[in-house]
Amino acid sequence: MVGALDVAAWQVDGEPVPPAVALADGGFAPFPIGGAWGPPWGTTWFHLTGSVPAAVGEADRVEVVVDLGWNSASPGFQAEGLVYRPDGSVHKGLHPRNDWVPVAGRAVDLYVEAAANPTVLQDFRPTDLGELGTAGDAPIYRLARADITVRDEELAELVHDLEVLSELRAQLPQGEPRGHEILRALSRAMDALDPADLSGTAARARAELADVRSRPAQASAHRISAVGHAHIDTAWLWPQRETVRKVARTAANVADLLETYPDLVYAMSSAQQFAWLEEHRPEVFARVADHVRQGRFVPVGGMWVESDTNMPGSEAMARQFVHGKRWFLEKFGVETREAWLPDSFGYSAALPQIVKLSGTRWFLTQKISWNQTNRFPHHTFWWEGIDGTRVFTHFPPADTYNGELTGQEVAHAVRNFRDKGPATRSLLPFGHGDGGGGPTREMLARARRLSDLEGSPRVAVEAPAEFFQKAEQEYGKQAPVWVGELYLELHRGTYTSQAATKRGNRRAEHLLREAELWCTTAMLRTGADYPYETLDRLWKTVLLHQFHDILPGSSIAWVHREARETYERVANELESLIDGALRSIAGPHTGEVAFNAAPFARDGLPAMGAGHPPAAAGVVRVEPQDGGFVLDNGLLQVTVDNRGVVTSVLDLRAGREVLAGPANLLQLHRDEPNRWDAWDVDPFYRDLVTDVDGVTELSVAGDTVRVSRVFGASAVLQEITLAAGARRVDFRVEVDWHEREKFLKVAFPVDVHTDRAAYETQYGHLERPTHENTSWDAARFEVCAHRWVRVAEPGYGVALANDSTYGHDVRRVAKQGGGTYSVVRLSLLRAPRFPDPDTDQGRHVMRYALVPGAAVADAVRAGYEINLPVRAMPGEPAPPLLHVAADPPESVVVEAVKLADDRSGDVVVRVYEALGGRATARLEPDFPVTAATESDLLERDLEPDALHDGLTLRLRPFQIVTLRLRWRS
Repeated sequence: MVGALDVAAWQVDGEPVPPAVALADGGFAPFPIGGAWGPPWGTTWFHLTGSVPAAVGEADRVEVVVDLGWNSASPGFQAEGLVYRPDGSVHKGLHPRNDWVPVAGRAVDLYVEAAANPTVLQDFRPTDLGELGTAGDAPIYRLARADITVRDEELAELVHDLEVLSELRAQLPQGEPRGHEILRALSRAMDALDPADLSGTAARARAELADVRSRPAQASAHRISAVGHAHIDTAWLWPQRETVRKVARTAANVADLLETYPDLVYAMSSAQQFAWLEEHRPEVFARVADHVRQGRFVPVGGMWVESDTNMPGSEAMARQFVHGKRWFLEKFGVETREAWLPDSFGYSAALPQIVKLSGTRWFLTQKISWNQTNRFPHHTFWWEGIDGTRVFTHFPPADTYNGELTGQEVAHAVRNFRDKGPATRSLLPFGHGDGGGGPTREMLARARRLSDLEGSPRVAVEAPAEFFQKAEQEYGKQAPVWVGELYLELHRGTYTSQAATKRGNRRAEHLLREAELWCTTAMLRTGADYPYETLDRLWKTVLLHQFHDILPGSSIAWVHREARETYERVANELESLIDGALRSIAGPHTGEVAFNAAPFARDGLPAMGAGHPPAAAGVVRVEPQDGGFVLDNGLLQVTVDNRGVVTSVLDLRAGREVLAGPANLLQLHRDEPNRWDAWDVDPFYRDLVTDVDGVTELSVAGDTVRVSRVFGASAVLQEITLAAGARRVDFRVEVDWHEREKFLKVAFPVDVHTDRAAYETQYGHLERPTHENTSWDAARFEVCAHRWVRVAEPGYGVALANDSTYGHDVRRVAKQGGGTYSVVRLSLLRAPRFPDPDTDQGRHVMRYALVPGAAVADAVRAGYEINLPVRAMPGEPAPPLLHVAADPPESVVVEAVKLADDRSGDVVVRVYEALGGRATARLEPDFPVTAATESDLLERDLEPDALHDGLTLRLRPFQIVTLRLRWRS
C-alpha cells in the first residue's frame, strides 16, 4: 500500500438501481474501513477518492485494491462488485480473486456497486438466506480494504515462476531427474532472494530459475487446449436479477484482460446472458462485440441457456438451439459449432440429432465425471442418438469446467485421459465459475509458462473450435462410439424436485404448441395477424426457465417463487392468444365446436382441427362391491376396494387382467440423501416405504370414484375415472403436501413380463433395462421420461401417461408361482430442505392415465391427449390445416405447425417418426402449397429441391424432418 482512499457509501433501499441514479442521486456519507454493510441481497454503492502519492513514479503500475469483506468461499458465492468511472461507464469487476483496478493518472475517482450476496452454500444446511423475505436485514460484510498500491511486476513474475515450477515438481514421479533439477533451482532462487529487499533481488532469483523454466516439453507431450471460461449459472443460489449483474461483472473483467493480454481467448455460452448484457450494460456489450469480431471473445453453445436436457420437451429442446444460434447469427454473424453443456445433469439420447439439425458439429460436457458408480470409459468419442445420428464429443479429462491451470489440474488431465495413443489432446476450460468471475491474470501467467515446459503437457490458449477441429482430424476415424443417453449417476432427484416449476414448464410447452398451431390456422383461414414478437418473447421466457438449476428444482426459494409467478403470466398470455385465434377460426356462429390440438384424431375430432363436440360413446356402469366400487364401460372393468385402491383392471377385449397387485397406490419413502439435497435421490431411499392406504372418505360421482386420505401432516384426494368408450383409466391426485424429507410415489404393478421399459424422450423414446444385471443397469434406479412410459411383452403392453411429472422407476418383481411382473411408479413429490427449505410445500394437482393393451402408438397418443385437452366454444367446424397419412398409421407425428421466423409467410411443419421404425408419410395441406423444401431447425433450406416427389416423406427411425411450405392465397 502506498496510499489510503477516502470512502463514502450509500445503501440502496430495496432492489438495485441503475448507475445513473446512484451517481446522480445517491446519498453518500463517509464510511470507515471496517464498517459493516449490506443486508443479504442488498446493494451498497461505495465512492472511492484519493490521489496517487507524489513518490510514485509515472512508470509505476498503480492499482486500487479493494476488499469488500471477502470470506473463504469461492468467487461468485459471496460479495461482488462492479467498478464504474464518474461518467457512469463500467471499468471492471471485483471478487476475491480479482480485487484490483488499474489507475490512469494521479487522481482516483471510482464508484463500486457492491452486491451483498449471502453465502447460501454452507455444507448443504437448510437456510433462510435463499429468499429475500426471510434472509434478514443485518449487515453481513465489512469493508476490509480500499488502498492505492503499486504493483511490482518483477516480483509478481517471480511468484508465478515459483508457483508453476513447484507445482510441476509435486506432480512428477518420485525419483524423476527433472524433479531434482527443479528442486535445486528453487533452492538457489531462495538463496538469491533477500527477504529484506524482495523487489531488489527478485530479478536475481528469477535468473536462477531461467534454465529449468526454459527447457521445452517433450515432443510426445499431451496437448491441452485451454479455453478462458466462466460458468455463470443463470439462476441457482441467487435470483435472475443477480445473474444479470454477474454477467456484467465477469464480461467487464474479461474485456479488461482481453485488452491487456493478447494471448487470452475466452468462450461464453447462453445467448440469454449476452442479451442481458446488451440490455443492461450496453457499453460492456460494445466492448464484448468488438472482441467477438476479433475472434477472441467466442460465443459457444448455440443455446438460449445451458438448459437441462432431460426434461425439456421436443420443441423446447429444438428451440433452445433455434433461438440461441439465431441470436448469435443476427448480433455477431457467428455460427456456433459446439454444443456447450458442461454442467447439465445428464444428456438425452435424442440430443445428437437435434444438435446436428441445428447446424452444430460438436458436443462438450464435463458433468459425467461426477458419476457415483461407473467411470465413463472415454473422453473423446462419437455419441450416437436414438435415430443413429452421431456427434463428435469431448469430456475434458481435467474433470472441471472451472479450471485454474494449476500443476495438479494439468497433470490430472494427462493421467486421467482415457483415449491415450491415437488421441493426444484435450480441452480445459479455465476461469472462476458457477457464480462467475472468469479467468485471472494469474491463470494467464501459468498458461504462458506451461506452453512449452519440460515435464508438463503443452498448454495452448485457443478457441474450442480449434481444439475440436484438431481432435476430430486426429482421432475422428478411430474414436469409439457410445450409443444412447449420457445418464448422470447422480442428481436423480432433479426429475421431481419443485413440482410446481415442472408443471409450469409442461403446461407452457403445450400452450405454445397450441398458440402456434391455432394462430397459423387463423392467419391462413381469416388473415388474422400472426403474433411473431409475442411468441418469440414467450418462447424465450420458457427456455430461460429450462436452465439446468431452475427446471431441475435445485435453485433457491426466490428463484422458484419467481418461476411460479412467471409461468402463470405466460399461461395467461398464451391462453389469451389461443382464445383469440380460436374465436377467429370458429367465426360468429351459434353452434358449438370443439378444437383438438393433438396430432391424432380423437372422438370424431380431426387431428389439429375442429369438429362437433363428441357425443358420449356408450355408458359406464358403476356398482358398489364390498365397500368399494366396480366401474365398467364394456371395454375395461375397474375394481376399487374399500381402501380406495385399484385392485383390478380387466381388459375385456383382450380377456386379461392388467394388474398384478394394488394399483394407484401412494407410497411414501424417507428421503435423506447423503449430500445434494434437492438434487439427489440415493438408492437407500427404497429401504423404507409406507403404503398410504388409509381412507377418510370414499364416494362415487358419475363415472368417478373419489378417495380422501390423510397422512402425516398432509392430505390427499384421489379421483379414478373410467369414461364411456375409453380404453384408458384416468387418475387425478390433489395433494396438500406438508411433509419434510419424504418422497411420494404412486405405484402400478402390471402383469407384464419384460426386462425393458420404453420411456418417451424428445422426438421419440428409448428403452432402459428393468433389471440390475450390471452396475450400469443398477445405477438407473430413477430415470426421466416425458409424457409416458410403457412396458410390454410380445403381444401386449401397458402404458402410463402423465401431464406434469418426469421421475419414474420400473422394476421387476418375482411371482410366487414363477415368472415376473413389472411395477411402474411415477414420482410425484419430494420435500428436500436445501437450497429451498420449503420445497414443494402446499397444494399440487397431477393427472395420469393407465392405458391397457397399449402399443407404442397408443402410448404416444395418450401422452398428447392428456397434455392437450379438447377446447370447446361457439362456432362451426373447420377442416384441419394439415392432414398426415402415414404408413404405418400414426407412425409420423406432427410436432409443430407455425409461420417461419423470417416472416416470409411460409408455413413450417416439423414431424418425426415416433415408433422407432421406417415410415412413409404423405402431407396433405388444406391450403395451396407452391413449393416445399426440407430445412434445418433454423428453417434454412438443406437442399433447394429436397422433396422430389412432392409432400411424401420417407423417414428412418425417430427421424426429425422440418418442412417449409410456400403457399399462395
